[in-house]
Amino acid sequence: MKLKTFIDRPIFSCVISVFILMLGIIGLVNLPMEQYPDIAPPTIFVSTSYTGANAETVLKSVIAPLEESINGVENMSYMTSTATNNGSGSITVYFKQGTDPDMATINVKNRVSEAEGLLPAEVTKVGVTVEKRQNSMLKILALYSPDDSYDQNFINNYFKINVEPRLSRITGVGNVNVMGSDYAMRIWLNPRIMAQYQLVPDDIIDLLGDQNVEAATGTLGEDSENTFQYTLKYRGRYETAEEFGNMVVKSLSSGEVLRLKDVAEVELGAQSYAYSSRINGHPGATCMVSQTAGSNANEIIKEIDKLTEEVSQTLPKGLVMTDLMSTKDFLDASIHEVVKTLAEAIILVILVVYLFLQSVRSTIIPSVSIIVSLVGTFAFLYVAGFSLNLLTLFALVLVIGTVVDDAIVVVEAVQAKFDEGYRSPYKATIDAMDGISTAIVTTSLVFMAVFIPTSFMGGTSGTYYTQFGLTMAVAVGISAVNALTLSPALCALLMTPHIDASSGQKLSFSTRFHHAFEVSFNRLVLKYKNGVQFFIRRRWLVGVSFVLMAVLLIFLMRTTKTGLVPDEDMGTVFVNVTTPPEVASNRPRKQWSKWKRPLRIFRK
Repeated sequence: MKLKTFIDRPIFSCVISVFILMLGIIGLVNLPMEQYPDIAPPTIFVSTSYTGANAETVLKSVIAPLEESINGVENMSYMTSTATNNGSGSITVYFKQGTDPDMATINVKNRVSEAEGLLPAEVTKVGVTVEKRQNSMLKILALYSPDDSYDQNFINNYFKINVEPRLSRITGVGNVNVMGSDYAMRIWLNPRIMAQYQLVPDDIIDLLGDQNVEAATGTLGEDSENTFQYTLKYRGRYETAEEFGNMVVKSLSSGEVLRLKDVAEVELGAQSYAYSSRINGHPGATCMVSQTAGSNANEIIKEIDKLTEEVSQTLPKGLVMTDLMSTKDFLDASIHEVVKTLAEAIILVILVVYLFLQSVRSTIIPSVSIIVSLVGTFAFLYVAGFSLNLLTLFALVLVIGTVVDDAIVVVEAVQAKFDEGYRSPYKATIDAMDGISTAIVTTSLVFMAVFIPTSFMGGTSGTYYTQFGLTMAVAVGISAVNALTLSPALCALLMTPHIDASSGQKLSFSTRFHHAFEVSFNRLVLKYKNGVQFFIRRRWLVGVSFVLMAVLLIFLMRTTKTGLVPDEDMGTVFVNVTTPPEVASNRPRKQWSKWKRPLRIFRK
C-alpha cells in the first residue's frame, strides 16, 4: 500500500489511530499495577512438624528424606532447609525464572508423596504441607485488645476463624500468614506422679489414640427381623479440658481408677509458646498479606481496607483492628510522581515543538502522535503479560522525546517544501513523504533493534530490563506507524504555508513569531558553525578531549557504586533482636514493655 493512500483517505488514517487508542485504553484498564515486576523466582514451601523432636532429630529423620526425594525436581535451581527445636521443619525449593508455579507445586507434591514412607509415623499423621510461597507483601494487619480484656490465645483464634478466611477469599491475595498459634489442648505431665505409677509419655499418647477418636459405629437391627433399625452414636472426640482430664489411664490393684487429671495438668492453651505478639504494649495477633504474581496491588489493598472496615464493625467490645504497614501509600506516591513526570514531559515536548514549528496547527500533529503512541503501548503491555509499574512508566517517560521525532520529521519535511515555494499542502505532503518515508522506517527499526535484545536477557536483571526495553521499542514502532499514516494525512489537512511579508497581507502572530525566531536561530547556527570550524582547524584538541573523556568514563565506571535498583525509603523500620540462648523467652518482652513505645514497627 502506497503512502499516498493514507493522504488521500484521511478518515482511514484516523480510524487506524483510533483503533490503536481503543486497544490501548482497554489494555490500560485491565493492566495490573505493582511497584516493580515480579522478579523473585518461583518458590515452593514444604513444611511439617515432628512433635517433641529436637532440631537434630527433625533434620535426620524428616528433612533428609524429603531433600533426597525433592532434589532434582524439574526446573529446580536450589533448595534450603531449616529445623527447629520445637519439632518444626521446612524446605524452600527455588525454581528457575519463568517456571509455572502451579506445575512446580504439583511436581514437588509428587516427590514428597514418594518420601512419605520413609518419614516417622507421627510426621505422616500430621501431614506434609506443600504450598506456593509469595514474597510480595502488601499489608501487615493487627488485631489487639487495648484494654487487655482478651488474651493472645483468644485473639489469635478469633483472627484465624473470623478474619483470615475472608482475607484469603479476596481476588489476588496469595497468602495470609497469621503470626501466632492456634488453640490446643495442653497436657502437662507430672514426672514424679508418672514415675510413681510406672507410666511413660507413650502410655498417654496411646491413651489419647484409643479413647479420643472419631469412628463409624454402624447401625443396630440391620439385616434382621427387627422392626426398628437404629444408628449408633457415641461421644467421639473430647472438646473440653474436663473431658480430657476424666479419661481413664489405668485401673489400680486397689480397685481405684487412675485418670489423666491425676497425673497431668490439662488446660486449653496455645499450640506453641515460641511466639509472642504485642501491639502498642497490648496482646494481639498480626498477619502478613501477600499478593499473587500479576495481580493489581492497589485494587487488592482497596478490597482489604474495605473488608477491614466491615470486620471492625462486628468485632467484640475490647478488640480493635489496625493497619501496621501498607505498601499502597508508597506505591501511590511512586506512581503519582511518575505520572506527574509523564505529564510534565508531554507539556514540555509540546512547548518545544511549538517553539521550533511556530504554528499551532503544526504542533497538533506531533501532540497527537505522542498520545497515540503512548496509549497504544498499553495494549502491548497487557498482551505481553507486563504490569503497570515504575519501570514501564519510566520507559514511557523516556520514550516521549523519541516517539515525537517521527511526527516532527514529517512536519518539518512538509514545512521545508513550503519554504521551497509550495503553496498546496497536499502536494507538499506527497513530495515530502516520498523523501522521508524510508528514513522514518530505518531510524525506527534501528532504535527498536537497540532495545529488543534486552528481552533475551535472563535472570533477575533480565526481568527488569525486558519490560523496560520492550516498552520503549513498541512505543517507537507505533510512532513510526502513526508517522506513516495519520501524520501525513493531518499535514495535508491542517498545515498551511507562512504568509510572505512581501505580499502585503496582514501578518498573523505565528508568522511574525516565525520570522523573529528564524533570525535569532540563524544567528545561533552561525555561531555553532564557527565553533565547529575552530575544532576542525585544531584536530589535535578534539583527539585529546576524546582521550580525556574516555579515561574519565573508565574511572567513573570503576568508582561509581553499582546496584540493581536504587534503595527507596518506604517509611517503615523492622527491628530484629537476637538474644543469647540462656536468656528466658519472656525476659526481652518484659524489658521492652518498660518502653513508652514498644519495639515493634515504627511508621513515619
